[in-house]
Parts: sequence; C-alpha cells; structure tokens
Amino acid sequence: MIQNIFKFLLTGLAVMISAYIIPGVVVQSYFVALVAAVMIAILNIFVKPLLILFSLPINILTLGLFTFVINSAIIAIAAALVPGFEVNRFWDALLFSILLSLITAILHKLIV
Repeated sequence: MIQNIFKFLLTGLAVMISAYIIPGVVVQSYFVALVAAVMIAILNIFVKPLLILFSLPINILTLGLFTFVINSAIIAIAAALVPGFEVNRFWDALLFSILLSLITAILHKLIV
C-alpha cells in the first residue's frame, strides 16, 4: 500500500518535470499535478481501451503508431477536465505523453 502511494507521488513529480521541460504544458502546482496524474490514470483505464478498439483498423495500418495519437487525446482530455493543467497544442500533448512515460519509468527504476 505504501509503495503504491509512493509511486503515485513519483508520477505527480514526473508530471511536474515533464511540464517544466515542455513549454506548451502548464501545471500550476504539485497538487494539480497529482490530480492530473489520477485523471490520466482513470482515462487510461476506461477510455483508452475503447479508443484503441474503435481505431483498430487505422492502428493496424499505421503499425501501432496511431496509439501515440490516442495517448495525446488522453492528455488533452485530462487537460480539459483538470483545472490548472493546460496543454496548448497536439504536439505538446504528444511530447508530454512520451516524456511522461520516460520520466515515470526512470523515477520508478531509480527510487522504487
């Protein structure tokens, strides 16, 4: 249980770091980053499988690269739902999702 809470706090830190690196993403505070991390997790659990299912033909045609577009859509939806978390453009959401995955993986390997 404590390890899961620690991973959650690290994911919030990863959101803050990613937003700091990408100029088109704004996170107002660490609490907003934690809320954004929760919202992204909820959307990944419930919405992402549906989007992947509905876009399966184009995902097959692009050899899975359309999944990056779906990840960007998840980030954009989270930005629309969480006040204080803003993403300006599609490309910012795309870079944010890639960088968030990398930073989260690195932090979890180093610390947990």
